[in-house]
Amino acid sequence: MESVNTKIKFTYKDYKSLPESETNRYELMEGELITVPSPNFKHQSISGNLEFILREFIQKKNLGTIIYAPLDVHLGDNVIQPDILFVSRERSYVITEEEVRGAPDLVIEILSPATAQRDRTYKRTLYAQYGVQEYWIVDPEEKIIEVLTLKEKGYKITPSLSRNNRHISSPALLITILSL
Repeated sequence: MESVNTKIKFTYKDYKSLPESETNRYELMEGELITVPSPNFKHQSISGNLEFILREFIQKKNLGTIIYAPLDVHLGDNVIQPDILFVSRERSYVITEEEVRGAPDLVIEILSPATAQRDRTYKRTLYAQYGVQEYWIVDPEEKIIEVLTLKEKGYKITPSLSRNNRHISSPALLITILSL
């Protein structure tokens, strides 16, 4: 008998029916179920420090809500779990009990060897397509944070945090952070 090589596309219903796991995290991208590896210590340390700095500022100014992974963000047929995300008070309607249904104002992804390519290409395109106004790519190895701001023709890189430039400006948060 001849085998048929068909690519099965997973649906949102399939994704939601996955059993909860303490070891596996998943994302759904264009019908493909992606296993996301557990972050390492360096990744979690950076995520925790960055989230702490941003949370303090956001709460003090009553700007909205900051959330860290894992929490599903539903963009069309895609379900992703950014490392950190921010939703402004004005757009709080996208936050539901189970997930964020629509584009956050700001998404932060911390690169790891397993996710770097997808974060720099596919997710960059996905976030722009669904209207994420600002996207930060944190590169722990290079010690750089790239700030991408959504413009009419896609993301434009704005001044970023690096070894030489010790502050970062965020249009979404109206904040300048010194020396992360």
